[in-house]
Amino acid sequence: MSRRFVNQLAENESVDEVFLVSEKQLRTNRNGNLYIAMRLADKSGSVNGMMWNANERIADGFENGDYVRINGTTQLYNGTIQMIVTRVDPVIPEKVVEEDFVTLSSTDVGKLATEVAEMLRAIKNYHLRNLAESYLMDETFMEKFSSAPAGIKNHHAYRGGLLEHVLSLMKLSSLVAPHYDGLDPDLLLLGAFLHDIGKIDELNYERELSYSDEGQLIGHIVMAVSMLEEKIRETEKLAGEPFPIEMALRLKHMIVSHHGEYEFGSPKLPMTLEAIALHFLDNLDSKIYTVKQLIADDVNAGNSWTPYQPNMGRKFFKGEDA
Repeated sequence: MSRRFVNQLAENESVDEVFLVSEKQLRTNRNGNLYIAMRLADKSGSVNGMMWNANERIADGFENGDYVRINGTTQLYNGTIQMIVTRVDPVIPEKVVEEDFVTLSSTDVGKLATEVAEMLRAIKNYHLRNLAESYLMDETFMEKFSSAPAGIKNHHAYRGGLLEHVLSLMKLSSLVAPHYDGLDPDLLLLGAFLHDIGKIDELNYERELSYSDEGQLIGHIVMAVSMLEEKIRETEKLAGEPFPIEMALRLKHMIVSHHGEYEFGSPKLPMTLEAIALHFLDNLDSKIYTVKQLIADDVNAGNSWTPYQPNMGRKFFKGEDA
């Protein structure tokens, strides 16, 4: 019998299925009763799960990153499907179909990584090409870079999602740079590659998706700058000459300003042409992906609009044929 994936679940549906659990928390409601909040996921997406009338014994019976068999019922809450869990049982990994929980296959990841490498090795600037090569030659870095998600809940929140997002952004950069005089195409392309590299250590993604301690305490922007400084030192040793100071400064600025606004966690506002372009292209790629996913996952099939999305301050038009 084929499984029901998260994106196939409808309202008021009985569920008996295996999911990957994360964000498990044992909480107390206003009456002092315990309940468990959790995130349940498969390759198609994730859903919030709530288990009322829980206790410590149940909560201690499974951990974040475990596969669990869930019995429960779906309900619509604020326009989104959530799961009311009545039973949860751990499942050993050997009894799980791994492909049900992997969004990108190893073949897909390999093709994307090859395309990234080809674009970086086509950079014309000698110094930037050498810097890019120092990342490509680092097998540990590339393994993490090819496995990491781009986020936990928002855009490209799956293993390999960072690689897919970065390649998309690099392609956008190569299209936009020739259109504007004064934009350095090599600098913009490498900035697109580097902007989120801190996420390879900011996030945990061996099975469940979560933040590492370093990620919580420092964050991917600071981590990316530190990684860049280390790679510049390696590049200087390999090339036998110093890396241009201003070029390094411009790369660092693209990393620290790519969120674009202070309110979105950007330490600096974009102050170079390449940093401005990178911010808006990054925002474009992430927003388009997010809205497409919202529309695809919307369970209100008879409605031409999605529910209101608080984090984006609006609802989205799906059209009559959605």
